[in-house]
Amino acid sequence: MHMAKTGRPGLSELQLAEFWHRWRAGQSMRGIGQALGRDRSSIHYVARCYGGIPPALRRRSRLALSLMEREEISRGIAGGRSIRGIAECLGRAPSTVCREVARHGGRYGYRATDADRGAWDAARRPKPCLLSSDGRLRRIVAGKLSLDWSPKQISGWLKDQYPHDESMRVSHETIYRSLFIQARGVLKKELTRHLRSQRVTRRSRNLDRQAQSRGQLIGAVSIRERPAEVADRAIPGHWEGDLLCGSNNSHIVTLVERHSRFTALIKVPNRETDTVVSALTRHVRKLPVSLRRSLTWDRGKEMANHQSFTVATDVQVYFCDPHSPWQRGTNENTNRLLRQYFPKRTDLSLHPQSVLDRVALRLNQRPRETLGFKTPADKLAQTVASTY
Repeated sequence: MHMAKTGRPGLSELQLAEFWHRWRAGQSMRGIGQALGRDRSSIHYVARCYGGIPPALRRRSRLALSLMEREEISRGIAGGRSIRGIAECLGRAPSTVCREVARHGGRYGYRATDADRGAWDAARRPKPCLLSSDGRLRRIVAGKLSLDWSPKQISGWLKDQYPHDESMRVSHETIYRSLFIQARGVLKKELTRHLRSQRVTRRSRNLDRQAQSRGQLIGAVSIRERPAEVADRAIPGHWEGDLLCGSNNSHIVTLVERHSRFTALIKVPNRETDTVVSALTRHVRKLPVSLRRSLTWDRGKEMANHQSFTVATDVQVYFCDPHSPWQRGTNENTNRLLRQYFPKRTDLSLHPQSVLDRVALRLNQRPRETLGFKTPADKLAQTVASTY
């Protein structure tokens, strides 16, 4: 499959080589597009054509004529030398030079660069895809994919079911390539939705590592290490926190005390970790020491500086598991209540801190069934008073 000019507009061979070098390094589509001077959609198109699988690096056979040898043939022809004389000069068989000239225009039409390009293109001999040449095997693989089997499970099952039939063997890599490289026309594209990842192209492993490193929080303590006293809500001073998001990249820090459901709202100009941690630190340091025990947060990067927060407040931060908002159920429920005052897709930056304080007061003076219809403010005041 010749794809030297793939893309919108096309990419040259050198650009394709640069594309795959950057792809293997885990660079983003936007970054690759900027480096190559191409729109991101063009880069996506190239990746889709190849299924995200870099093609094997092509190398010339050591027996093939080089461009320098072809230029020598061209000069020999222009100088009126015989085929045998040219071959002797090159150290090649006369039949080799004769076939080369006849194949690429004859003595009057031979051009070294055109001949070299034509030979390079003619040397493409793609190996027939195993699944395209074996209908029975293809139908079995497609059937198992439709049952949500992974390519590796299919490959292993075939080896187990047909131990003495080599024709019923196919590697999981071949199955993936048949799915991702649709130009092969072997397996239907719709079968990719049965893959666990449901991807239509392969991703660089380095991209995965970069994404993981970007999402990591250095020194994060898992919620699984949180003391049992936090879970049973018997002791006050354990908080859950999050960012309430609005339009135009606007945010409000929401804090909820687990024992009393007492809510605090903090205005922040952005979600940068320095901004959020500084605002949290100022607020928490105003609280009585008895209400400064722990804070549970999600995996948001706004808490990347959590260690400096702990040093400044002596409050340990615990982080939820990825994609597990229910582990901060009290905070999630409070955020839903806050949407009555701060609807989605509204600019939260328009509200000054005084408005946030009034809304928090509304929630804290609202009786809660879970508190026996006491208000969070009363519950918290009662708890603080009992500790002195």
